[in-house]
Amino acid sequence: MSFDELQNLFLSPDLLERYGPRFIEGLLVTAKLVAISFTLGALLGLLIALGRLSSNRFISRFTGVYVYFFRGSPLLAQLFMLYYGLGSFKGFWQDVGLWWFFREAWFCTLLAFTLNTAAYQAEIFRGSIMAVTQGQREASKALSLSRWTTFRKVILPQSLLVAIGPLGNELILMIKASAIASLVTIYDLMGVTKLAFSRSFDFQIYLWAAVLYLLIVEVVRRSLKALEGRLGRHLQ
Repeated sequence: MSFDELQNLFLSPDLLERYGPRFIEGLLVTAKLVAISFTLGALLGLLIALGRLSSNRFISRFTGVYVYFFRGSPLLAQLFMLYYGLGSFKGFWQDVGLWWFFREAWFCTLLAFTLNTAAYQAEIFRGSIMAVTQGQREASKALSLSRWTTFRKVILPQSLLVAIGPLGNELILMIKASAIASLVTIYDLMGVTKLAFSRSFDFQIYLWAAVLYLLIVEVVRRSLKALEGRLGRHLQ
């Protein structure tokens, strides 16, 4: 087999010209979906983590049930429940003015991803907050700092440093799990891949997708490693 034949087997110029721009569009959709849901999930996850650490029994148990459900059930099932399940109550959502949200696959997917990653991030934040030594809290109390000031300026910064690694792993898992968005007609990277393969029946389409996912994960991994090293340099 010649070099040109080998090249066409894995990187056909004709396929690249036809579907290359669509792959870039799908890549941007994937990045947008993951970035927004992960950010919203971090905010919600921090609140849930504080709820899990709360002395209020109702709040603690409620957030515990939330974490148990979203960590214990498949993300795909959660996505289908939101899009096909809640989306089937068209009349109700029209009455309350939310049909514009539940009729769109994009918003349902964004909500499912946010709720799911919030449960995982909540446990990461809870563990990192508990990892801050009691002496830090006692020192803040001795300085007459309020609980809010202690949390915002003492506990939270240190806990975030501990959480960077696990949060990075969660982000990478989200990037790979985002492929299921294509099952509800979203043309993310995997959605574009399925569409291109259905028209070309060329195996290399999936190879391109795998390589692009690997590139995204590698960029995220290296970026987080650099960030962790920069923020934790005083500990070395």
